[in-house]
Amino acid sequence: MTDNLALRMRPTSIDQIIGQEHLVGQGKIIRRMVEANRLTSMILYGPPGIGKTSIASAIAGTTKYAFRTFNATVDSKKRLQEIAEEAKFSGGLVLLLDEIHRLDKTKQDFLLPLLEQGLITMIGATTENPFFSVTPAIRSRVQIFELEPLTTDDIKQAIELALNDKERGYDFPVQIDSQALTFIAVATNGDLRSAYNSLDLAVLSTPPETDGSHHITLEIMENSLQRSYITMDKDGDGHYDTLSALQKSIRGSDVNASLHYAARLIAAGDLASLARRLTVIAYEDIGLANPDAQIHTVTALEAAQKIGFPEARILIANVVIDLALSPKSNSAYLAIDKALADLKQTGNLPIPRHLRDGHYAGSKELGNAQDYLYPHNFPEKWVKQDYLPDKLRNVSYFSPNHTGKYERALALNKERIDQLTKKDESPIKNKD
Repeated sequence: MTDNLALRMRPTSIDQIIGQEHLVGQGKIIRRMVEANRLTSMILYGPPGIGKTSIASAIAGTTKYAFRTFNATVDSKKRLQEIAEEAKFSGGLVLLLDEIHRLDKTKQDFLLPLLEQGLITMIGATTENPFFSVTPAIRSRVQIFELEPLTTDDIKQAIELALNDKERGYDFPVQIDSQALTFIAVATNGDLRSAYNSLDLAVLSTPPETDGSHHITLEIMENSLQRSYITMDKDGDGHYDTLSALQKSIRGSDVNASLHYAARLIAAGDLASLARRLTVIAYEDIGLANPDAQIHTVTALEAAQKIGFPEARILIANVVIDLALSPKSNSAYLAIDKALADLKQTGNLPIPRHLRDGHYAGSKELGNAQDYLYPHNFPEKWVKQDYLPDKLRNVSYFSPNHTGKYERALALNKERIDQLTKKDESPIKNKD
């Protein structure tokens, strides 16, 4: 066993992939492509360790295509040329292009014709959102799929499979206590590669029992991960309970309780979960009552993830105190949920013709678009005209709170616009 566990457990068929059922489950898009043997180039994006390389490896293994890897950050154009020659010789191959968002223009220009000719089926992998980080020339030639974070149950399933697989797992017995299994599944935050590596470290550094087996206890796992079980209970729900308690304490403006639950997560080394939850809190619970808190939160959390613990605890403390003591508003959160509920009920109603884009070539709506009234041309920077589809003309989604200076200003402006709308003057009607 020269390779580490994560490499040994890399799937060789699509049936061995853990999670990502929305892409590889029965009847789902990537499985359909593989079963029909009609592959197309794609980009997979999502957090580290959730299966981007695994899906590429499984596709290659299932379809029996040659499989090569290329890292856009460290590999040279010469390496890409060698891969291209192999593709021409063999009639095609699957290329996993890691860190695709870092692919420079020279390599892009070399790769694009190979994609168009079908000699290379590229599976790009990135932790960045490709709609912002990958050039349009590449995006227009591929399908883009977002991978979902693996659940605690997914990680548990993967570890149990590894322990029961005598060929790819361990060729000696390994027993893991249920608490240790739950701990590693939660503490690695959905990163399966990290879970495999942590298990590997624990197993290989633990002396065997007299019968030759390796027994992994909670204490061994805590020591291997250099983290504490403090945030979890016996059922493994404590991690999520702590995150929930953190959000509810901040929402309730109890700064001491907020810092307590943040401290639990800091002690567990769970920076990723803290960053996600605090960002959600900033927009869901503080919202328009204090928009500056959202800017401070995002900026501080980006810095915290760059520097890591232990120093990140100081940035986390600043964010938690700021959010806990900020005025609170969920008006934006409620407003978009109301709009989404109406959309689910009514579907995509026709957009009023004067709002449609009439500037593209050949538009049949150009004349109607010219009926649009430009608010900047009117004294109030506002003019009465219809914006919503007919069936929704009288809906009201946004009900501002008055808990913060910024939202009070928005509320006053909304009142002004509502008064203008209710004036008895003859409204200006758009032609429909």
